[in-house]
Amino acid sequence: MADFKDRVANAGHAVADAAKTAGNAVVEGAKDAKDWVAEKTGLGHKEGCAPGSGRVEERMDVIASCGKKVGVVDHVEGGAIKLTRKDSPDGQHHFIPMGWVDHVDTHVHLKKNSMEAQQGWKADATSCGSCGA
Repeated sequence: MADFKDRVANAGHAVADAAKTAGNAVVEGAKDAKDWVAEKTGLGHKEGCAPGSGRVEERMDVIASCGKKVGVVDHVEGGAIKLTRKDSPDGQHHFIPMGWVDHVDTHVHLKKNSMEAQQGWKADATSCGSCGA
């Protein structure tokens, strides 16, 4: 009888271990799927891409809160994002304060919609110092 109890106990432990391993695999798969969707859609904050200017890089699209592209990053200058002339509606450089940045992933996402961004962008980086929010 003791042998039977030991075999049942061992079988129970084996089932519990297998369930734990399967559960961990499901969790890892879900994390991988979430990361893949975030990367492909540009939605959500990826690790290391917190709000702010830490990841703003040249040639990134700048997307307004309404989803419209308002420009392309030329470079960061004096706490502001300088947009390329080539992608500007009037062929001029425009500057967007870093305070307008909501988050950065594969694009720079703004807190402002496209109309607010175009009405409020500046002609130089020093003008952005007083309009950060």
